[in-house]
Amino acid sequence: MFAIHYRSLLALVLAAALASCASLPTDYPRESSEAFQDHQDTLIGGRVAKGAAQHPGKSGFALLRHGRPAFTGRIAFTALAEKTLDVQYYIWEDDATGHILAQRLLEAADRGIRVRVLLDDINLKGRDDHIAALDAHPNIEIRLFNPFAHRSARALDFIVDFGRVNHRMHNKLIVMDNAFAIVGGRNIGNHYFQVDEHANFRDLDIVAAGPVVREISSVFDHFFNGEWSIPIAALVDKPQTAQDLQEARSAQAKMIASENYPHPLDQDVAELSVEITDMVDKLIWAPGRVIWDDPKSIQETGSTSRMQEALHKRVARLEEELLIESAYFVVRDRALDALRTLSERGVRVRILTNSLISNDVLAAHAGYAERRKELVANGAEVYELREDADAVNQRVITGTSKAALHTKAIVFDRHDIFIGSFNLDPRSGDINTEAGLYVESPELARQLMVFMEEGVTPQSSYRVTLDESGDLMWTAEEGGEVITFHKDPGSTWWQRFQSGFIEILPVEDQL
Repeated sequence: MFAIHYRSLLALVLAAALASCASLPTDYPRESSEAFQDHQDTLIGGRVAKGAAQHPGKSGFALLRHGRPAFTGRIAFTALAEKTLDVQYYIWEDDATGHILAQRLLEAADRGIRVRVLLDDINLKGRDDHIAALDAHPNIEIRLFNPFAHRSARALDFIVDFGRVNHRMHNKLIVMDNAFAIVGGRNIGNHYFQVDEHANFRDLDIVAAGPVVREISSVFDHFFNGEWSIPIAALVDKPQTAQDLQEARSAQAKMIASENYPHPLDQDVAELSVEITDMVDKLIWAPGRVIWDDPKSIQETGSTSRMQEALHKRVARLEEELLIESAYFVVRDRALDALRTLSERGVRVRILTNSLISNDVLAAHAGYAERRKELVANGAEVYELREDADAVNQRVITGTSKAALHTKAIVFDRHDIFIGSFNLDPRSGDINTEAGLYVESPELARQLMVFMEEGVTPQSSYRVTLDESGDLMWTAEEGGEVITFHKDPGSTWWQRFQSGFIEILPVEDQL
């Protein structure tokens, strides 16, 4: 007994000692900066300004539905920028698309473009020196959101400082010259752009131009200059030099050459660059605004995010139909009651989310599965993405990669839409920061509905219903034949056991 207590005490003492050995810098010099203001003086900014003048009070929008143009669009931004690029992402993978975009940002900086990058620190372990070397470029400034104090032993932060490091920045956006922006669900990584050999996401972004871009830039400035964002230079052991930058360039070029991005990227970019310069006439002009969470609000116990409240208020005003496509769908009592009320009022509710086999976050599936039967019983039309979904795999270059859902999109009454980073789960609602665009446009709603219809075909998803005994049943189509399942399709008993076990754990608020 004494030995057990002794070891416990020793562990606590050790944890306290480690906590005292590592802390975030508080006095590192950094300058506040703001978005480029003379956006109308750039070529594309000038064209956007003319379009906006013809549509007072409105902004221009277009959907980026598929992976290839979604990546090419980001690269085109780096080629077309005349003054600034502002980049904010939750995840930036150490793979082909991550390396290519980093290289193109370097090339833009070489042309004199000011590049500001804000990354969440959750996925950057072991990459400090490379990131800091890029930051050594005089035109590039990189900051990390809510960084870990223990750079090489991050688990310690979860032990000694969980309340802080549990809050993450989930935003995803890129802004060119404060004139054009891309906002949505995609992080930077091969599987977000449908070029991964093993698994690819169905995902969605929205392009924005006009006055709403100034709102997006203001949000970026708030995050970039806020106390939660620390310059990467403050987190490394020694200052990075021009030589370090050159070595980073060379290493990055070698990695890109070996990774074989499967599309003719420069050709795609050249074609898209021409399209973007002429895009103003093709944009859908409509009222739109940014919905976003302030990092200060999410750290307050018991507070509700702006995003969550805005969406709840819009749902309460629904009259006919609610269409949801959400990678992770974990409903709590309040949301379940709201959906039940909608059903009672005759409002159609349709949901597409991940199946057990397509979900890349098992815990999130467990949170959803706990209420899945109630959702169906209360009148919601529920669909789950197949891992062999046509809506994803038809656009994959090589063969049979696994499909998964990563979209976060909503259509309200076929009239207005939301697209952004917000998952319909407690983590997005209460813990992480999120950002997205709310747009009032029946035409954009129609286009988004076409995209959503792809996801709920029998070749792309399972329809979840109740059988005659009141148990869950999944139906789809294969070879023209209807197929039926009475367990999560394609899953193993071990996967179902794991999901079921997580369901009984008191972790719902973290999902």
